[in-house]
Amino acid sequence: MQSVRMQNLSLGTNEGMPTTPKAESIAPSLTYSDESDDQDEPIRADQPRQRRASTRLIAQSARDIQRITGETTAEFVTRCCGGGCCLMGGARPAGVEYESVPLPDNEAFRSLGLKIGDIPKVLTNIVDLPEKKISFSSVPKAPSPSSPTDSAISLERDGEVDSGNLSRIAIDKLQTVDTSIQPPRFVQPHPPYNVYAAKIHTARELTKAGAEKRTYHFDLDITDYPDEENTDFKVGGAIGVVAPNSEAVVEDVLDALMVPRFLRDKPVLLKTTGGRWPTVWGDDKPRELVTTRRDLLTWCADLQSYPPTKALLRVLAEHATADNEKKILNFLCAAEGQGAFCDFRSGPSVTVSQLLHAFPSSHPPLDELLSTLQQLMPRFYSLSNDPHESFQRGDQKQHRLIEIAVTVHETGDWRGGSRTGVGSGFFERQARKFIEAQKAGEKTEFYIPMFKGLMANPLARQFNAEGPMLLIGAGVGIAPFRGFVQRRLKQANCANKVWVLQGIRDSLLDEIYSGEWGVHEEEVKRVVQSRRGEGRYVQEEVRNQADLVWSIVNAVDGRIFVCGSSKGMGEGVEEALVDVAMAKGNLEREEARNFWQLKKEAGQYIAETW
Repeated sequence: MQSVRMQNLSLGTNEGMPTTPKAESIAPSLTYSDESDDQDEPIRADQPRQRRASTRLIAQSARDIQRITGETTAEFVTRCCGGGCCLMGGARPAGVEYESVPLPDNEAFRSLGLKIGDIPKVLTNIVDLPEKKISFSSVPKAPSPSSPTDSAISLERDGEVDSGNLSRIAIDKLQTVDTSIQPPRFVQPHPPYNVYAAKIHTARELTKAGAEKRTYHFDLDITDYPDEENTDFKVGGAIGVVAPNSEAVVEDVLDALMVPRFLRDKPVLLKTTGGRWPTVWGDDKPRELVTTRRDLLTWCADLQSYPPTKALLRVLAEHATADNEKKILNFLCAAEGQGAFCDFRSGPSVTVSQLLHAFPSSHPPLDELLSTLQQLMPRFYSLSNDPHESFQRGDQKQHRLIEIAVTVHETGDWRGGSRTGVGSGFFERQARKFIEAQKAGEKTEFYIPMFKGLMANPLARQFNAEGPMLLIGAGVGIAPFRGFVQRRLKQANCANKVWVLQGIRDSLLDEIYSGEWGVHEEEVKRVVQSRRGEGRYVQEEVRNQADLVWSIVNAVDGRIFVCGSSKGMGEGVEEALVDVAMAKGNLEREEARNFWQLKKEAGQYIAETW
């Protein structure tokens, strides 16, 4: 089997770029080169492949930090370093008396990797206990048995808070939602958008067993998505997904906090002193909302994506009943423990659940814990189809679908094995449940809570041009290009105006959307494998296709798109494009960098990396 998916390609004849390209000019074809021939033999051990990456020093002083971030050093430390900085304090003065503190004997603590020796008996500059911004109280009684009991009810009325009597709120104003499939109504994206529970029409795994990363495809039914200010889904655009924490994680945190089971789903009046929480992009103001403790942990608090802060550790220390745990937590919050704290934050990813198990004597009240946690934010996913197409189903109704591809992100977990990211883990759980239900012949429906807003994806903004396009992507970064190609191949005389370079590891395992690009797929797409066959990265193929790259970027309305991970692929492609400009344009390296920067500003070179 050939590992390169292009056959019978003509060799490009352009020795350089046209001096005055015309709008209707055709770029060279994708070409073979001596360097890209198939190689059945593995890469020789004496020729190791160099990783394409670069590191640049951008800040050396407090003035540099303020210039780059717009923040003072204190503001930057609070946001970036969790309330401390490895350059602040931490010195071990002479004459200080130390004591040996026994470490907690549990696997969660050992997995933190804390290197703590003797601890000073007197600690200095312990961070203050953070302000309590959240509180709970019982829900005011309503005079009717139809009193609201779900977590979607806001007590705000015309901008004013009225917690004294729910009877003042008209029953028809109360919006109820099923929070098992979508968040409470107060979790709202940027107005005028609301979260919409999109039913999964189909779900399937794109990768095969043995692939290094698992990728899933979803068709989401948006037939009944509400019209909002005449905005529409766009080719190359993105949707926001409000992914919840997993039920198992939420239950584990509630157990560790010793929240009684009868309280977990009981309606409670939540009061905040200000800010946007627990909304997403709501106004900055105090709030009073009826909700439940479970829904707040499920939809509003990020339990695993951010490194612990000193504020969180200080709350745990305040409520720890074991002396050794309290001393260790206070040490991490003090000047003397600054070095250990910085190692702690920069080490393996730590979850709230892991911290609670590492210091099992600490059971802070949920409202105090929530006051220190980050907001659970939406995740964004690019569309992988032309969203203007509709699907005709057996019920004789026209159903509109959007398609996305999601690669599962995994990291090590303290219990052994690995855990998935909030968003990708949610998608994988939904996909597996859907696939299992389909196999069992069940008609259970599964949903993805999503919204259409924030369609400012640079890929979508620049796609409307009619000129030639080169689409360069790796992994799931290739997904939005599928919609581009579908749209282009439907248009007359466009098959020769779009080309795709797709980087993968192994075509037998992780070549997503193979055979799903349209009737001209073999003519427009080339696959480059890094772990099999020719053993090359997509950035190497960019150099091989220098004639094509140079012709397209200098053509009238020509566009080059790059999508995928910034580490390795994104950086490597950028360097490859610089090399192309140097070779084809006779430019010095700095001139070549400036050339691509100007193309970026002109909207001809669009990179969407993460």
